[in-house]
Amino acid sequence: MNKHLEQLVKLSKFDKDIVGFEPQIKGQNDKLKVFLKTVDELNEKINKLYVEIDDSKNKRIKNDIHLKELADRIKEINTKYDSVKNEKEAKALQLEEEIAKEQIAFANNEIVRLDEISSSKEKILEELKIELKQEETDVEELKNSISANIEELESKREVVYKEKSELVEKIDGKVLSFYEKIKRWAGNSAVAPIKNQACYGCHMKLTNRAYSDFLVTEEIFTCPHCGRIIYKEENQE
Repeated sequence: MNKHLEQLVKLSKFDKDIVGFEPQIKGQNDKLKVFLKTVDELNEKINKLYVEIDDSKNKRIKNDIHLKELADRIKEINTKYDSVKNEKEAKALQLEEEIAKEQIAFANNEIVRLDEISSSKEKILEELKIELKQEETDVEELKNSISANIEELESKREVVYKEKSELVEKIDGKVLSFYEKIKRWAGNSAVAPIKNQACYGCHMKLTNRAYSDFLVTEEIFTCPHCGRIIYKEENQE
């Protein structure tokens, strides 16, 4: 492998490595987003439960007030019995009393139901709080871990950038321009190895004649199918 080709193979590897850091960093941040989403969902559930519990308690208070009003109404009816003048008035008071008692029974049942709802939701609320606390602890630990991982990736990327810059300074301008021209359309596969007589950029097999020319040339060789710069890996026979 001649000097220029060797440089381009290294340069291509640097470019691939640099591009490869971005999805790794994104993957770390995406991992954190999953945990943060869980925390947000738990907070949303907790806030919703607070609203529902408050609603149940407010309804209970209204029923308590209504019960007092009904109790006062029963007392008032009882005092009126002493001044009843005829059977019609007595029946009217009796009906009014029965309605009030039915309303008292309904209000008491409603209070029991609302208390059960509040108790059930408060139990769920406490469980969610415990779960949230654990998630927040996990998130904090994950943040520290991810921060360290990203810092390490950034550090490695800086090293690759530096090594690439040093290499670019050594590459002949025409050779570099030729590489950049191919890279514009081929991306980070501008330089591809030949394996089993095929270009690993386009996966097309070279003819025996083209392959023979490729093996003996000392110049930079391009794939006759796709135009990528091709090379033979050192561990190939």
